[in-house]
Amino acid sequence: MKKKKSFTIYDLARKLNYSPSTISRALKNHHSISEKTIEIVKKAAEEEGYRPNILAASLRNNQSKTIGVLVTRINRPFSSSLISGIENAASKEGYNILISQSNDLYKNEVASVKALFDSRVCGIIATLGMETENVKHFDQFAKIGVPVVFVDRVPADFESYTVVIDNYTAAFNATIHLIEQGCTRIAHFAGAQHLNVYRGRKKGYVDALIKNGLAVDDSLIITMKSLSAEEGETATEQLMQTANPPDGIFCSNDTTAVSAILTLKKLGVKIPEEVAVIGFNDDPIASIVEPALSTVSHPAQEMGELCTRRILQHVLKKEGTPKIEERSVLDTHLIIRASSNRKNNP
Repeated sequence: MKKKKSFTIYDLARKLNYSPSTISRALKNHHSISEKTIEIVKKAAEEEGYRPNILAASLRNNQSKTIGVLVTRINRPFSSSLISGIENAASKEGYNILISQSNDLYKNEVASVKALFDSRVCGIIATLGMETENVKHFDQFAKIGVPVVFVDRVPADFESYTVVIDNYTAAFNATIHLIEQGCTRIAHFAGAQHLNVYRGRKKGYVDALIKNGLAVDDSLIITMKSLSAEEGETATEQLMQTANPPDGIFCSNDTTAVSAILTLKKLGVKIPEEVAVIGFNDDPIASIVEPALSTVSHPAQEMGELCTRRILQHVLKKEGTPKIEERSVLDTHLIIRASSNRKNNP
């Protein structure tokens, strides 16, 4: 079957006996075109199934009204909330978003960044994958003045806007909460330490123990490759088989925390009486699992909206645009639920 050719501005011009420039202005509601002509042109365009070639326009102008978004995994609650915030802020200004995911793989991230660059996005919002230690693939944007905003997982040595939370303080407070509930042997499920978020969470945990006179036992710190449910299950089983198992677990995400709860229940361990558990992110599953999971809030949607504002301030050269190396730090708070609340179970 022969593919039907797309209907163009020139086809509309021939059909209506107008110049292509008149057609173009009418489709944009230009003030120089009468309302009657605009109505005629738009009606014909709808009848013929005309679609504007946005890519061609961006090639002519060497810019687009599309913001590139790179996340680790789209199906993670943090990512979906982040994307929602980005899209909300972008659509208000007439911008679109183009989304890609790395699945936490470095080679995928590099390929996705190139694809977004080749799509001539006007800016890119990115969170780094678990494997990423080198961010030279983002240099191509900086070289031509396209703004980059790193969010949540950010590099230490790339001049760009960054939007983060205070992971250290959040982890410190989470660990202090477990200590206040009577925990003295607290395990930590840590993420890759070359990433700022997990490095900050581990340091907050360690400093909270030290401040309260508790020993930092390296055997209780489990560094994971991807903080998956499977890793959470394996780590919990191994810890509970030791001669001196933990009485509290602080997890770097809710995925491993929920996995820890399910595994402890399978082993017949009482939560929080024998082992208290706290996670990080406040994913929807945190309030569904039984007992409900204590966790740390993560303002993903707000972070997404702020990232978009940074891109648009830069692109539109708005007054008061912050310097490109500006770091924005958003607040978090503890959400105490039954999984850790020994003293005052709700």
